[in-house]
Amino acid sequence: MTYPLLITAFVISTCGLIYELIAGTIASYLLGDSITQFSTVIGVYLFAMGIGSFLSKYVGKNVMLTFVQVELLIGVVGGSSAAILFMLFEHVEHFRVLLYAIVAIIGILVGLEVPLLMRILKDRLEFKDLVSQVFTFDYVGALLASLCFPLVLVPHLGLLRSSFLFGLLNVLVALWTMQLLQKELPWRRSLQSVAVVLIVFLVCGFAFSEKITTWSEASAFQDPVIYAASTPYQRIVITGGGKDIKLFLNGNLQFNSRDEYRYHEALIHPAMASLDHPQKVLVLGGGDGMAVREILKYQSVRNITLIDLDSQMTNLFKEQLMLTRLNGDSLNDAKVHVLNQDAFVWLKNCAERFDLIVVDFPDPSNFSLGKLYSDTFYRSVKRALNPQGIAVIQSTSPYFAKNSYWCVVNTLNSIGLRTTPYHAYVPSFGDWGYVMASPVEFKPATNYPQGLKFISAETVAPMLTFPSDMQPTVQSINKLNNQTLVHLFESEWGEYVETH
Repeated sequence: MTYPLLITAFVISTCGLIYELIAGTIASYLLGDSITQFSTVIGVYLFAMGIGSFLSKYVGKNVMLTFVQVELLIGVVGGSSAAILFMLFEHVEHFRVLLYAIVAIIGILVGLEVPLLMRILKDRLEFKDLVSQVFTFDYVGALLASLCFPLVLVPHLGLLRSSFLFGLLNVLVALWTMQLLQKELPWRRSLQSVAVVLIVFLVCGFAFSEKITTWSEASAFQDPVIYAASTPYQRIVITGGGKDIKLFLNGNLQFNSRDEYRYHEALIHPAMASLDHPQKVLVLGGGDGMAVREILKYQSVRNITLIDLDSQMTNLFKEQLMLTRLNGDSLNDAKVHVLNQDAFVWLKNCAERFDLIVVDFPDPSNFSLGKLYSDTFYRSVKRALNPQGIAVIQSTSPYFAKNSYWCVVNTLNSIGLRTTPYHAYVPSFGDWGYVMASPVEFKPATNYPQGLKFISAETVAPMLTFPSDMQPTVQSINKLNNQTLVHLFESEWGEYVETH
C-alpha cells in the first residue's frame, strides 16, 4: 500500500503545478505582461500553499477523510478554474480579485495535500524514508508538469481541456485513495457518490471545452468568432461581421480588414519607395502576410524572408482562403521564405544583409515583446542592414502612448541610426506611429506604386510632423536589462483604458 500512496504524491504534485501554470497563462493572455502575471500568481499560490500546510496541523483524527475531501475539492475547483476565469473575464469588474481568490483557494488545498499524505504514511515508513520518498515523488511530478504543459497540453488540448483533465485526475486520486484505505475510511459510499458526480461534471466540461471557450469569447468580441485557437505562444481569434474581418492576438486587435491597408501601406511604402531598386527584404513578425503583400508590389524585389515565431499563425494565413484573399496569397509567393523562429535569436546569428527590414511586432505589452524593442535587438537590426538600407518599425500610438513611442525613437538613435519618425491615422487604432531608421539620411520618395489607396507623396509629407500633444514628457532608452518601454507602455495604455 505504501508505493501506491507514493504514486499519489506524484500525481497530486503534477496536478498542483498544472493549475498554477494554467492560472499564470490565463492571466498573461487576458491581462498582458506575462512576467508580472506569472510572478504574482506564483507568489500568491506559494503563499497560499504555506497557509494550507499550516492549517493541516488543525486536522485531528479524520486525516484520511480530510485528504479525500481535499482531493475532491481540488478536482472541482482546479478543474473548472480555467473555464471560470475565461467566462467571467468580461463580466467581473475586479477580475484580478477573482483570479487571485481562485489561485489562493487552490493553493491552500494543495498545501494541505502533502502534510496530510505524510501523516497517512507515517506509520508505514521510517521518518527519513517518508520525507525523502514523498518529496522525491513530489518533485518528479513537478518536473513532468513543467515539461508537459508547454509541449503537450497547451498546443494539443488547450487551457480549458487541460484544466478539466487534471481536475479529473485529482478526483481519480480520491477514488484510488478510497479503495486503498477502504477499511479505515468513514463515509466511503457517500464520498464515492460525490466522486462519480464530479467525474461526470469534469468529463462534460472536457467534452464541451470548445463551446465554453466560444461562448466566453463571443461575449468578449463585438462580432461573431469565426476562428479561435491556442498556440504555445498566443491565443489567436478571428472575428467576422459583415464586411469586417478582425484578427486578435491575446485579445488585442491586430488588424481590421476594413482599414488595414492604411496601416500596412504606411508601414511599407514610405521606406520602400525611397530605396533604389530594393532586392532583399526581411520582415520580422507580420505573420498575417499583409506587409509582404505590399512589398511584392515592387518588381525589383527578388527575395523576402519572413521570420514569425508561430507556425500556426503563418500556416493559417497561407492556407485559409478567406485570409489569403486579404493578403493576396503573399505567403505562398515564390519570392517569400517563411521561417518560424525566434526573431531575437535568428537576427543575432544572421550573416545576411537586407535593403529593407520591416519590424512588425505586436506592441510591447510584456517583457517577451519588450526585448524586441531594446537597444540590443536594434543593434542586430543595424548589422543586418545594407549601408544604404532602411529599417521601419511599428511603434504604437504617439497620441495615446507618446512616451512609449519616443522611447522607441530614442532607443534607435542611441545605437547610431538616423531616425525619421512619422505617423498615420488608422480608424481602428487611431493615430499610429512608425519609425524609419537608417545609417544614412532619409530622402522622401516622390514616386509610389500604382493602385495604392492611401499613401502618396502628398499624404506622406504631413505624416513627418508631430503636433505638441504628441511630444514626449519623458526621455528614455529601452535596454534589455531594464525594459523601460514595457513600463511606459503599460502605464500609458492602462491610463487610457481606465478612462474609456
